[in-house]
Amino acid sequence: MPKSLKNFRIKLSKRNLKRYLPRGFQSRAGLIVLLIAVLAVFNLGFWGGGYFIKTVKPYWADFLSQTGIIKNQVASTTLPIDAVPYNPQTTQEEAIINVVKNASPAAVSIIISKEVPVYEQYIQTQPFGDFFQIQVPQLRQKGTELQTVGEGTGFIVSSDGMVLTNKHVVSEKGAFYKVVLSNGESFDAKVLATDPLQDLAVIKIQPNNPIKGTASNGAGGQSTSTMPKFPVLSFGNSDGVIVGQTAIAIGNALGEFSNSVSVGVISGLGRSITASGGGVSETLENILQTDAAINKGNSGGPLLNLKGEVIGVNVAMAEGAQGIGFAIPANRARRDIRQVIEQGKISYAFLGIRYVLITPEIQQAQKLSVDYGALISRGDSDTEPAIVAGSSADKAGLKEKDIILTADGIKISTKNPLSKIIQDQRLPGDKIVFKVLRNSKEITITATLDEKKGD
Repeated sequence: MPKSLKNFRIKLSKRNLKRYLPRGFQSRAGLIVLLIAVLAVFNLGFWGGGYFIKTVKPYWADFLSQTGIIKNQVASTTLPIDAVPYNPQTTQEEAIINVVKNASPAAVSIIISKEVPVYEQYIQTQPFGDFFQIQVPQLRQKGTELQTVGEGTGFIVSSDGMVLTNKHVVSEKGAFYKVVLSNGESFDAKVLATDPLQDLAVIKIQPNNPIKGTASNGAGGQSTSTMPKFPVLSFGNSDGVIVGQTAIAIGNALGEFSNSVSVGVISGLGRSITASGGGVSETLENILQTDAAINKGNSGGPLLNLKGEVIGVNVAMAEGAQGIGFAIPANRARRDIRQVIEQGKISYAFLGIRYVLITPEIQQAQKLSVDYGALISRGDSDTEPAIVAGSSADKAGLKEKDIILTADGIKISTKNPLSKIIQDQRLPGDKIVFKVLRNSKEITITATLDEKKGD
């Protein structure tokens, strides 16, 4: 090393030592002691910090969280998002969550499949004039294949797999039906009965058949598996429903979003509408109106109250409107299920009279002594008699101009018409006791109801 450079380094080192270091560390030995002390402090800090993070910090954090100092911070930083349970903000919200949780396993999607023709295109050569030929594309059938032609909703009403749905959901002739549970498990199903007056039907889940689906008429291969015990929904009293109460709808919305939930209120009672679809049109009377969204595919699904009880069967929506849907009252569905279980079919009781419900206006116009009841009267022509010959009313002794005041103690009025009492609450063969006003005298007449023939 050049002498000048060596002298410069020595001078620089001595100058720096005197300028920056205390007197006791300006010697070579003092500098070594200082370096050892620095290294010892660094190692102590490194290993001490590691020990704190590994051993002391968890206990310290736990202590702070228990005291509430960093409670929210610990909850948000130490727990994964999906592990933090959601707390309902209101009792109504909590009730809705519980209803959906308990009811969803019993709400099912219904898939309608059918063998449909499959076509292929081919080219046919045809003469064109005397000297030319042209090739014309043509279509011809090439067998059939099973395709999905519709979707709907239903809900299980018995542990052995009885499902309630709309009649129009299972009205496709020659179709095959599958019931899909909320967990994705699917079963073949067959139609047990359809309601001749209401848009209701009862189908039955069948044991799985690995060969082919079960047709709507019950045809199919032999069952190869046992049936599980299914969750069911219970019915509430739809006669007690009031406008403004909460309504929860569950259904296979648009045939794509199974077990979709919508919430609203009962927005109307006693509605009458004309529903159409699939080339069929029918009038539905005394049904429930709700603003819970009822979409295509929701047909046949349950309308529930906050107790989780079925109060209606979703059936239709108003075209061109928002928040106007309709449901058949649960009490009508209840009688259908009872009949299918007891008789294997759905039928209606028939009394055999024509009547007019008495109002204050009719009372005044006809000078009647009462302002309620059913006045037995003929129609506008001789082909519309007041009493059907040979009917249960005829056999019981009811006559034209009789006023039926009560049926089994139920007062007859515009809110409780006689037809509703007989159709919703009585079956063929039931006896019914009438209090009748005849010539200003009250008498009691008992009739045994017949079965209604035809639609």
